[in-house]
Amino acid sequence: MFDFYKEVLIKLFLSVVLGGLIGLERESLNRPAGFRTHILVCVGSTLTMLVSITIYKQYQFNADPGRIAAQVVSGIGFLGAGTIIKEGPTVRGLTTAASLWTVASIGLAIGSGYYFGAIVATLFVLITLLSLTRIENIVIRKRHYNLVNLIIEDRPGQLGKIGSKLGEKNINIKNIKMFHLEGNKISVELLLRIPADCKVDEILNELLAIDGIYDVDVET
Repeated sequence: MFDFYKEVLIKLFLSVVLGGLIGLERESLNRPAGFRTHILVCVGSTLTMLVSITIYKQYQFNADPGRIAAQVVSGIGFLGAGTIIKEGPTVRGLTTAASLWTVASIGLAIGSGYYFGAIVATLFVLITLLSLTRIENIVIRKRHYNLVNLIIEDRPGQLGKIGSKLGEKNINIKNIKMFHLEGNKISVELLLRIPADCKVDEILNELLAIDGIYDVDVET
């Protein structure tokens, strides 16, 4: 009986360590699902696998011990969906959702005693998240999107002036959102695809110089 408890403790502790390592990377980037979330997913998956195996061994009936654990794979999709955010043509949170799904699989592997696969998978996940991000940034840096917020005067031709100024810089407007504010003002949210040779600060200053624009700021 002592060996059983020792094995359970080791598996749950390992799930905390491996899930926490991946969660730390997500936490460092301020993602919706971070350190604690990844640990909880990994520990929960490990415990679910342990429960499945224990029930099968204890009652010895003719059933698949992986049936309960298999529901983790589909059930984690609901949690992952909560981390995905769509902003115009840009979708954020897919990597975090994928990391949650992978952490759940790692937890199942730990619970079943497949330590080697769980550890190697964690290493590959960390390599993917830490090292390959730099390569990805180099490849897609020319496709970088910026979210620009403007407070403008509500009068005809304002959006046309903004569009003309951005067009001179070869900046594409991918999405526009407008919200009415108090008085004669409008909040405009622009999702821009800015070329690598353009300086964001210069663009903001030129927009701010347009008559009828009160404030400009950017979210990267």
